[in-house]
Amino acid sequence: MVKSMTGFGRGSYEENGRSFTVEIRTVNHRYADISIKLPRQLSYLEDEVRKYVLQYISRGKVDIFITQDKFREEDISVSIDDAVTSAYIKALYELRDRYKLEDDITVSVISKLPDILNISKAEEDKEDVWNTLKNAIHISLDELIAMRETEGKKISGDILERGKYVRSIVKKIEARSPVVVQEYKDKLAERIKEIMGDVCVDQTRLAMEVALFADRSSITEEIVRLYSHLDQLQTIISENEPVGRKLDFLVQEINREINTIGSKASDLEITNYIVEAKSEIEKIREQIQNIE
Repeated sequence: MVKSMTGFGRGSYEENGRSFTVEIRTVNHRYADISIKLPRQLSYLEDEVRKYVLQYISRGKVDIFITQDKFREEDISVSIDDAVTSAYIKALYELRDRYKLEDDITVSVISKLPDILNISKAEEDKEDVWNTLKNAIHISLDELIAMRETEGKKISGDILERGKYVRSIVKKIEARSPVVVQEYKDKLAERIKEIMGDVCVDQTRLAMEVALFADRSSITEEIVRLYSHLDQLQTIISENEPVGRKLDFLVQEINREINTIGSKASDLEITNYIVEAKSEIEKIREQIQNIE
């Protein structure tokens, strides 16, 4: 199924007293470019997060935001630095006595002083933390992928419709091609008659000239390849894997064949068809830039 590269997903998960919230945003990018913002204490999990996300996203600019909402009580401990506290209290009493200040030395006042309280975190079970975080990531990925698939369905529908329209233009070019040769023959014979009057025209020489023109302007191979490429467009769209790069290459080939026909065309009607086809192909190319 075709997926868009644009989407958003958010997921939260709580287990064993820990809770994580994960937000993932994706936009168009030529390759997979993953940026991860997570709390410092979880920095050791950055590579795990990247590897896990890459199992589900192969292309796009991916921004991942991770927050830890809850900690287990046993993971956090607060201790008092006795030496610093004693020094502060001694200094505060000395300040009170020297300047005869009101005595308001309280626990609240002392606890606000720097380095009185030390907050530390116990060594966490890394596997346990990762399993909880991974569940939050998975929930956000599910939401993200659902949004990308919905958008991808709309894009693929538009591409297929435009592909059908290009095919209809190719059919018109194919039907017009033999007429161009006949018109060239008629115009050449008429021009020769204008110049030479009633002098008999060498029909063999005329036929050779027309044959040379037909060979130079032949677009049979290009038409065959175009039909093949348009068939591939439908096939690739239905593949159950990332197809953006394949489609990008295929559209380049379609455009190349159209340009070749345009360079051979010496007919205004075919030229107009070429312009119309190139316009649709460009719209297809723009849509493909949104596909994973």
